[in-house]
Amino acid sequence: MSVKLSELPKAAKNLLMVAADVIVMPLALWSALALRMGEWQLNPAPPWWAFAMTVLVSLPIFLRMGLYRAVVRYLEGRAFLVIVQASLLAAGLFALVVEVVGPAGLPRSALVIYAILSSGYVGLTRLLARQFLRQEDAGRVDQKRVLVYGAGAAGRQLVQAMGQLQGFRAVGLVDDKSELHGRSILGLQVYPSLDMPTLVRRLRAHSVIVAIPSLTAGQRAELLRRLEPLGIDVRLTPGMAELMNGTLQPSDIREVSPEDLLGRDPVSLDQASLQTFLRHKTILVTGAGGSIGSELCRQIAVFEPRLMVLFDVSEFALYTLREEFVTAWPQLEIVFAVGDVKNRDRVAALMSTYRPQAVFHAAAYKHVPMMEQVNAWEALRNNTCGTWVVGQAAIDAGVEKFVLVSTDKAVNPTNVMGATKRLAERVCQALHAQGGTRFEMVRFGNVLGSSGSVIPKFRGQIAKGGPITVTHPDIVRYFMSIPEAAQLVLQAACMGQGGEVFVLDMGEPVRIVDLARRMIHLSGHSEADIEIEFTGLRPGEKLYEELLADSEFTRATHHPKISVARVTETTVEWCSELIDWANRNPVLDDEAVRSAMSTLLPEYRPWVVS
Repeated sequence: MSVKLSELPKAAKNLLMVAADVIVMPLALWSALALRMGEWQLNPAPPWWAFAMTVLVSLPIFLRMGLYRAVVRYLEGRAFLVIVQASLLAAGLFALVVEVVGPAGLPRSALVIYAILSSGYVGLTRLLARQFLRQEDAGRVDQKRVLVYGAGAAGRQLVQAMGQLQGFRAVGLVDDKSELHGRSILGLQVYPSLDMPTLVRRLRAHSVIVAIPSLTAGQRAELLRRLEPLGIDVRLTPGMAELMNGTLQPSDIREVSPEDLLGRDPVSLDQASLQTFLRHKTILVTGAGGSIGSELCRQIAVFEPRLMVLFDVSEFALYTLREEFVTAWPQLEIVFAVGDVKNRDRVAALMSTYRPQAVFHAAAYKHVPMMEQVNAWEALRNNTCGTWVVGQAAIDAGVEKFVLVSTDKAVNPTNVMGATKRLAERVCQALHAQGGTRFEMVRFGNVLGSSGSVIPKFRGQIAKGGPITVTHPDIVRYFMSIPEAAQLVLQAACMGQGGEVFVLDMGEPVRIVDLARRMIHLSGHSEADIEIEFTGLRPGEKLYEELLADSEFTRATHHPKISVARVTETTVEWCSELIDWANRNPVLDDEAVRSAMSTLLPEYRPWVVS
């Protein structure tokens, strides 16, 4: 079975180029002498060491000047100029060695001819190899034909790196800069972006890879909107580090993420305040193994706390987090504590043992349909009573600040999960009124990629060929990325004086069906390939979410993405009655829980099957 040159590993290809140079350098010397003497039969023949010296002198110089690092199939004018420079330098050094070692019967005019011929021979071997590789590429049907969007440094590095990949073949470059149009870079023509559909058809491109790292989030989102109608796979370049060090793999050329589509700019943080709030402090995070909890832990670790206590009911989640943290932050002292926030003794023991200065309470049941049926009582016990247990233990341990991670579903709730989180907010308000520990609450909407999010679900459905299931054609949600949410929670936490309900800027609401369509198109499919099915609203779902209740309004803070809501105050007596009632009752059925919460929360309107 024959092996194609393009299928050989990089090291084997480099060895072949070294072998070619070992052959052509002595051949160049022989040719130079034959041209000088006028005959191929040299008489007398030069000593053997002269031919060996051409190789011994040339190879180290070629290696030093990078001739064996270049991607042969993408060699162009600048690379061939380096080949000429290396060959001339090697020829000059060879001439010097010959003069120093002694007579070898080599006329000086022959040495000049040798310098010219060696440059030509070395360049010719690369040209032939380049042509051979490109012909092999043209005959392959398993490669994805790629248009690289961006002819700058990142685009060029990407094209060179793709030369080492089996799954991709660059067929052209696209750039918005008119001065680059029509030019050839790495053997590829640069095209304008004005008529991308025609260009995709003409070049038979299967994919577009965007290679412009300097784009802002908004610019990247706008470019993706322009590329979406092409109906081909759109991907984004990896970091420049992967391109420069030659470790690029096909999997590193990443798919477009929903974060890219949202176009939200990076969060600006008050680093000095966060340093004061977190550095050299003991921080306890409940629900540390969850999507938001684990990202909070990562963001907190950056500020070098003295000790982190990571608390979660899931042993596996904590194990996974531990494996990550012992590698990423080996210098930090971290306690990984398994336990349930409803276990008063366990929580109190952790608080009294480690005496945290700040507690981030992210532990909660969050999946709306799951909590709506069969699990309503457990949602109340965990989300509301669990907050009371952790909050009371924080007061007893002298914790300075307690931050509740809340949700937009707590606003005018129609589902059990939202109602239990609104009750949890009121529990924190009541505990704050006791004095000592400062309690704060932070509300935000859906986070992309969290457990239970639609995004992983859509990706899996696309990978299986569809259909994508959406509950309702008009359902809308607010979205932000997990890192952005965690950063803003930390920022709000260090701003608060106690008792505030902070509301994060979620941007514009997104129709879920539009998000599904964009994910289909940017993955190279159409709705004819992957259908969208509407399955109906699930138990507890609203068509839209709110960030403020009817009786609330906000005031701005010094951070543009954080506001403070004015909310109904809660008494300690109300809170105590709620907890006493929950502790007195055995397990209640869903309707009993809904009925009780309707009495406790006038704004709660239980979901009913329509």
